[in-house]
Amino acid sequence: MQQPISFLMFEGRAEEAMNFYTSVFPDSKIIHISRYEAGQPGKEGSVIHATFSIKGQTYMCIDSSVSHGFTFTPAISFYITCDSEVEIDELYSQLGEGGKVMMPLGAYPFSKKYCWLSDKFGVSWQLTLV
Repeated sequence: MQQPISFLMFEGRAEEAMNFYTSVFPDSKIIHISRYEAGQPGKEGSVIHATFSIKGQTYMCIDSSVSHGFTFTPAISFYITCDSEVEIDELYSQLGEGGKVMMPLGAYPFSKKYCWLSDKFGVSWQLTLV
């Protein structure tokens, strides 16, 4: 069995999300993109399958060819441990722009600096300072 990979399903914004995430996190890259062609069920040129990595962790994403009545939920989030205040402040600013803050950046009993937010795509992130 291979290592599990997080799979993100978008409706027309997969490539935009990948470009955003790989610009926010250092040591990140888009690995592969396959696109819908004419005559396939998805919008021509949109992402049928793609992989990208953030700090060596691989993720997959697609643009669903079917419109769904659901999106991402904060019940599942990506947990990022930051090494410096500068790093957590920058990630909070970039990931939070156009998103929703569920727990604002601040001190909590379990972390000297922490936040929980969803980005402009609806993906949830928890950021903590070591």
